[in-house]
Amino acid sequence: MKIAMVAPEKLPLPGNGSVEICILGIARELAHRHQVTIISRQMQGLAATEQIDGITIQRVPATSPVRYTKAVIRLLSQQPYDVIQVDNRPRSMATIKRAFPRTPVVLYLHSLTFAQPGPSKLTLMKKADWIAVNSHSLRQRLGRRFPLVKHRMSVVPLGADLSRFRPVESSEEQIHLRTQFGVTKPFSILYVGRLIPGKGVDVLIRATALLQQQMPVQLLVAGKGPPYYMRKLRELAHKQKVHVSFRGQINHEHIDQLYRAVDCLVCPSQEHEAFGLVNVEAMASGLPVIASDNGGIREIIESGINGYLVTAYKRPQRFASYLYKLASNPTFAEKLGKAGRDSARTHFSWARTAMHLEATYTRLIRK
Repeated sequence: MKIAMVAPEKLPLPGNGSVEICILGIARELAHRHQVTIISRQMQGLAATEQIDGITIQRVPATSPVRYTKAVIRLLSQQPYDVIQVDNRPRSMATIKRAFPRTPVVLYLHSLTFAQPGPSKLTLMKKADWIAVNSHSLRQRLGRRFPLVKHRMSVVPLGADLSRFRPVESSEEQIHLRTQFGVTKPFSILYVGRLIPGKGVDVLIRATALLQQQMPVQLLVAGKGPPYYMRKLRELAHKQKVHVSFRGQINHEHIDQLYRAVDCLVCPSQEHEAFGLVNVEAMASGLPVIASDNGGIREIIESGINGYLVTAYKRPQRFASYLYKLASNPTFAEKLGKAGRDSARTHFSWARTAMHLEATYTRLIRK
């Protein structure tokens, strides 16, 4: 098959956001058997055309969403494709489908953000030959918003690079990585993601403050956010006397090393999470994960089996109690981490994601 994958207009590939990570991870797997072209945004310092792992990445200017979509259509017109996948942009997908009515066009939605309810969005969604979503939770919510197209939606779970996201192999490796990332306390907690109010980093800081009343603990925060909110988090950490290290945005090519340097990952999301890719990456790395019982996260974690789900996730005390269970019982924490790794290997690999998409592509082409 000749497959074109269209990234959102704001996102250059490779990139550090979850959508860019997903597109590239899936494309790498598809490229083993198919001819894959990714179209993404042109950025200074990036070539207009590049080959990565058998994938052709073509970058076009994106001064606005409309101009980006027009540039994408011009590029797609240069050669025929068997299927076109558009990620997270219903409007762009509908415009591309109008330009290529005979080519199957798949919309892959990663969140609710660009699928707000209303008749105009429904009109756009109807243009898709098929809609892939990353969790049953997302499908359920989208189905309530757009019941007329729910029958076209299928769940295609995301994954991780299981060879790169792996458990630490030796105490020497872990010591080296702890030194590299400045991990000095006996028990370390990691947060990875955007630093915005809905992600609950403030709840995690308060939970860490409660835990450090019982034992030495260190919190590492990897990600970036608005300056005003970063100041609020730093002030809160100072007020709570929490030993926290704000690491900033770490390139995704190196984030696997940070997972191997710490003792657990916490995902304290306060709003609906369609999937929660960081949880899968941490589990693949053999880390025990504590996460909010929220949206698609509960499709990844079985509480008490391969991680912990926090039901009352607005309360720092709930996170602190699960953190104490891990910190006070390293043997159990290791067991939980191994179970998480097994779950990731069984259910959450990019190979599995690509297999789901291949089946859909094949059916649409034959139809």
